[in-house]
Amino acid sequence: MTENNLKFSLAAEKLTGSPMFKLLAKAQELEARGKKILHFEIGDTDFTPPAHIIEAAVSALRAGDTHYVNSSGLPELRDAICDFTAKELGFRPAQAQVVVAPAISVIYFIARGLVNPGEEVLVPDPGFASYLSAFDFIGVRGVGVPLLEKNEFRLNPDDVLSKITDKTRLIIINSPNNPTGAVMKKEEIETVAKIAAEKNIYLLTDETYGKMTYDYPHYSPAVFDGCRRNTIILNSFSKVYAMAGFRLGWAISPPAIAEKMGLMIQTVFSAVPPFIQRAGITAITGDQSQILAMLDTYKKRRDAIVAGLNSLPGIRCVMPQGAFYAFPNITGTGMTSSEFANFALEKAGVALLPGTNFGEHGEGYARLSYATPVENINEAVERLREALV
Repeated sequence: MTENNLKFSLAAEKLTGSPMFKLLAKAQELEARGKKILHFEIGDTDFTPPAHIIEAAVSALRAGDTHYVNSSGLPELRDAICDFTAKELGFRPAQAQVVVAPAISVIYFIARGLVNPGEEVLVPDPGFASYLSAFDFIGVRGVGVPLLEKNEFRLNPDDVLSKITDKTRLIIINSPNNPTGAVMKKEEIETVAKIAAEKNIYLLTDETYGKMTYDYPHYSPAVFDGCRRNTIILNSFSKVYAMAGFRLGWAISPPAIAEKMGLMIQTVFSAVPPFIQRAGITAITGDQSQILAMLDTYKKRRDAIVAGLNSLPGIRCVMPQGAFYAFPNITGTGMTSSEFANFALEKAGVALLPGTNFGEHGEGYARLSYATPVENINEAVERLREALV
């Protein structure tokens, strides 16, 4: 209800936004009072994009690349994405299957375009909080498929099958996973892909962290149909290329779905600015040496944070195989997830997220983003140790 008693729409009343920004605001309040806070709550890297990526955007701006372009994306970037997919996944989609948009918007577009209000989408639980925010807004029911610590938080195909009803229209998998860092095994992904195909259900594979694996490679279910029947790929420049502020991503889907997404992009924001898309072309076609160096640094950070967390009383942590998140079990502290997050912030000056920000099966856990130097990781571990003893 607004101040003048005029009502919001039912959809607006359901908006929840991103819970992580609420904790960030609280951390910033403490910082404003002079307390030093170590930040592990936001999934944004401390790296900046390699210089050649920034220069591509700047050069495009100077060249006047600031006008309206095709809503589905520059043909040059879409072709580069096709080449990237052929190299990384082993199949080359057609340009007509590719649309360029902020990755988070694709979640909304796909749900809006494929699922009616009252129908269901299966999502990992714990999983990316913005999935459910988008579903609530449009009246779609998000059904959580539990990710269990005993399975290293990998999605179990049997659990997916058990959640399917006659209202299920879409299954989302996210490997590597946010918030757990879990990477599904090839056979698990194959089985989920077969289930979706046999049940005639769309499958959205969120591969935002697809290049960020450490001990075994990423595998995509899109190899089964080349994104021509029921599989849709979501990917992003934000994490791997340290381009979060560029708001640049892409989707690969059957051509008819790509066409509808192009129309949605026209309706909502016209197109991604062309100078940003020029940076994307350079990112995936240019020198990858700095990207590989970043991934090596993330692996060292992962090893440091997991060892540190496992040394703390009441805490245990499975080794994440991808992304840049640790998801420790904090039940041994005697606190709930929310209590532990508040305790860590107020007593130790460590900002992290309660597992319940990512679904009901996140209770008993916390998420820490290790997109921060090892020195910060070690200091945070020692602060938590002092607060816990």
